[in-house]
Amino acid sequence: MPTHATAQLIGGRSYQCDATATYTIGKTRAYVLLDGMGDEQEVGDWTRSIARPLAHAAARRADAEVGLRVFHAQVAEERAARGLYSPGEPCAVAVVAVVVPGELVQVAWCGDARAYVLHQGGRLERLTSDHNDRQRLLDMGMAPGPGARHVVRSFLGYSGELPQIGAAIGPDSGRLLLASDGAYEPLEGSCRDLSAYLTGGVHEAARSFVEAAIDHGSIRPDNATVLVADFG
Repeated sequence: MPTHATAQLIGGRSYQCDATATYTIGKTRAYVLLDGMGDEQEVGDWTRSIARPLAHAAARRADAEVGLRVFHAQVAEERAARGLYSPGEPCAVAVVAVVVPGELVQVAWCGDARAYVLHQGGRLERLTSDHNDRQRLLDMGMAPGPGARHVVRSFLGYSGELPQIGAAIGPDSGRLLLASDGAYEPLEGSCRDLSAYLTGGVHEAARSFVEAAIDHGSIRPDNATVLVADFG
């Protein structure tokens, strides 16, 4: 039986700009989901080119946060060396999970891609907190406007000196879900129970999730991408 699966749909966009990857070293496996910012072929090509190297960075260190921080710095250094600070340069939000059998799952992220764990009892736990204006305003006790979620404050390709990178620890078993905002937002916005789309095998769950996201999306739905993995 496979332990993980990915699924993605292009939605109403012209290009698929999300990407996923895994990398395994010994008993350590890293899972990565990238959500490219924009709707251009260049963005999609870039996210696909860096997904596996990011997974390798996390797996090699057996640490999601360290792997993401090192890779984030590497991207910034490469761009600085080429003098590329144009707003047109490809960027992507990222979420990384590192799983070692018998150990707690590690998660790190920048931006608004998310990680959840479906516990064996059926409870869905969100492990990440979005790096966007909506979450910032909510944390301040203020009501965000409808466009606040689109203002992302941290991402790969960001040239600031202090990148905001989150880290969290989850359980040592369950079903892991990594999701782009195009996958979770339409379902949350429709008041759907996300766990309802995570039943069955990993392939079935991944496909069911993205299909439901597109079905509940706007007239021009975003790219919808998920990675589903059973661990423990």
